[in-house]
Amino acid sequence: MPRTIWSGAISFGLVTVPIHVQSATEDHSIRFHQYHLTDMGRVRYKKVCELEDREVSQGEISKGYEVSRDHVIPISDAELENLPLPTAKAIEIDAFVALASVDPVRLGEGYYLAPDGQVAAKPYKLLRQALARSSRVAVAKWAWHGRERLGILRVKDDVLVLHLMRWPDEVRDPAEIAPPAVAVSEQEIEGALALVDTMTREDLDDPAFRDTYTEALAEIIEAKREHREPAEAPEPEEPAQVLDLMAALNASVQKAKEARGDQGEAEVHEMPTGKKKTAAKKQPAKKTAKKTTGRRPRSA
Repeated sequence: MPRTIWSGAISFGLVTVPIHVQSATEDHSIRFHQYHLTDMGRVRYKKVCELEDREVSQGEISKGYEVSRDHVIPISDAELENLPLPTAKAIEIDAFVALASVDPVRLGEGYYLAPDGQVAAKPYKLLRQALARSSRVAVAKWAWHGRERLGILRVKDDVLVLHLMRWPDEVRDPAEIAPPAVAVSEQEIEGALALVDTMTREDLDDPAFRDTYTEALAEIIEAKREHREPAEAPEPEEPAQVLDLMAALNASVQKAKEARGDQGEAEVHEMPTGKKKTAAKKQPAKKTAKKTTGRRPRSA
């Protein structure tokens, strides 16, 4: 079972749901330490007091807010845990919205909310079923890691999931990086849509979506452990400059069809002047068969 990283309750009007917060994801990245190359001695980071020039233990360390170089206000963990906020010990639900109204750029890490014992089972199920039937998500606030957080609660199978959210003022205005004004023809749009249709999948449960970087790194480590040379990396293809956008779209559609095992030539046709759109007929997406055995591949 994943470890509990926060305990409290969900406040849903006058309903209280005691819960444990547990991570919903795993990190399979390969981790490295730092070593002194001459003798392979481990290099570590030490916490040193600048005034006494000595290493200090964790028990001697506390947080502080620097007003100026000569004026620091110490803040204890107990003071942070006892802030006079309703969200200090509870996840306060403030509103309910449609998930489609939440900009994905605001969403962060996901956490499973586990009911805290038998007493929490019924209100937990009540909230879960209310969210499922309403087809909405709950917007909530709670205090965690030194600040008040914003998040949404949604339903995944039979479990409540809490996603961190950025506050509105934490999202930058994308207008400042918008591309310059250019003209895109209807034929080019239809060509892009044909490519979208060809590359559409039912879900992401597919062997193509795996972490090939970690796999290659694991192969290097295994080769070194076995005192052999790792496989040579293939030469990366130089990206070609797009001179003919329609030709590039046609080639992309054909390549996508071949990758999925489709037969036949694919072509995005030019539109005759004054007639309705006659771009390549959209190909229905093939269903990807779900795996029934073995571990599911990680998402990219």
